[in-house]
Amino acid sequence: MHPSPQLTALAQYLAGEFDNREQALDDPAWYVHLRLWQVPIPIFTEDSLTIFAEQANILKLDQPYRQRIIRLRETNNPEAPLQVQYYMPKNPEALSGGGSNPSLLTSLTPEQLELLPGCVLNVSIRELATNHYLFSATPPPQACCTFIYQGNTIQVSLGFEATQEELNTYDKGIDSTTGTATWGAILGPYCYTKRKQLKFEI
Repeated sequence: MHPSPQLTALAQYLAGEFDNREQALDDPAWYVHLRLWQVPIPIFTEDSLTIFAEQANILKLDQPYRQRIIRLRETNNPEAPLQVQYYMPKNPEALSGGGSNPSLLTSLTPEQLELLPGCVLNVSIRELATNHYLFSATPPPQACCTFIYQGNTIQVSLGFEATQEELNTYDKGIDSTTGTATWGAILGPYCYTKRKQLKFEI
């Protein structure tokens, strides 16, 4: 595929190792100090750029969790020219640690993933300077992101903003009965700084 400059930029902005050290030090009661890995993987290469993501408490880096696949592709919608589709590994434990050890991801295939139809984001683009962008990813109207984890149905609200240096994530767990947030970015986004860039082979 020949991705657009905007799709390429979004993929490069999202790929890397991040943490929210400054935020966690400023407000430890509300923000856990996290390490976030987002690793390029060669899957869905016919029309997409794709990332494996997981995170860990900085005190428990050997216990990463929330493994997910983030598929980035172009659309025909001028208001949201890019789209993010989330997938869940059918066997997350087999990929645990793939953020810091990408060799665990080399044999990953689409058949090992579960599509999460409601877990999709539309991405709008604002050009801050030549070839420098602010990407804002929000759910489509009426979207409901749910998945099954350890026999329970989990509902989440997803979203992020990304620039070349920073990533703000708005992911929250939702109580499906009351609609209120129960964990995650309840008071505001998790504010990550990129500590290491990882490259896509495009």
